[in-house]
Amino acid sequence: SSSSSSRSSRQWQLASLPPATATCSCPPLLPTAYCPLPTAYCPLHTATANKKMLLELDLLQFQPRLRLTKSGESAFVFDPIRRKDVALTPEELLRQLVLLYLLEEKKYPAHRIRSEVGIQVNGLSRRCDLVVFDAEVKPWLLVECKSPKVALNQKTFEQAARYNLHLRAPFLTVTNGLATYCSALDFEQERFEYLEALPDYPFLNT
Repeated sequence: SSSSSSRSSRQWQLASLPPATATCSCPPLLPTAYCPLPTAYCPLHTATANKKMLLELDLLQFQPRLRLTKSGESAFVFDPIRRKDVALTPEELLRQLVLLYLLEEKKYPAHRIRSEVGIQVNGLSRRCDLVVFDAEVKPWLLVECKSPKVALNQKTFEQAARYNLHLRAPFLTVTNGLATYCSALDFEQERFEYLEALPDYPFLNT
């Protein structure tokens, strides 16, 4: 409900830190309202903390694996999830590189990944770049991809957080190819923490 969403946005705490009494002015992975931390506790406040949270994904290793085609002046890349050629834009290029990383490096199952998942946000139609579903077909990881020219700033994080309030995926990743951040979210305890790597897929034991 809207009231619970408002309450949650005020009470999210970074899991490993004590309760805060002041609002941090630094842009956290989630919107400022989600991170009521004193400036001294903000994990993005110092360069050391920022470097620790920054994930360095070697996405360019997958560039030779991209299936690129051209028709006239238009370029296309094959999307193995949607099984069709899509227009090649900076955002799409990054999405396909991230997708190959998830499939080949992290071994996420292809049949549990969806591209451009449609959702409703405040009555408007929006699309999530990549959503990974768990074995029970519940949203498990949301990945938002931005052009390398787009800085990962407050607006970027707010968009991803709004999308995830709808999906309630326990993991959230934001990347522009140059910088990548991943967090784990606990909706019951209203806490989140930054991760040093993307999570391993939760395959069911057989």
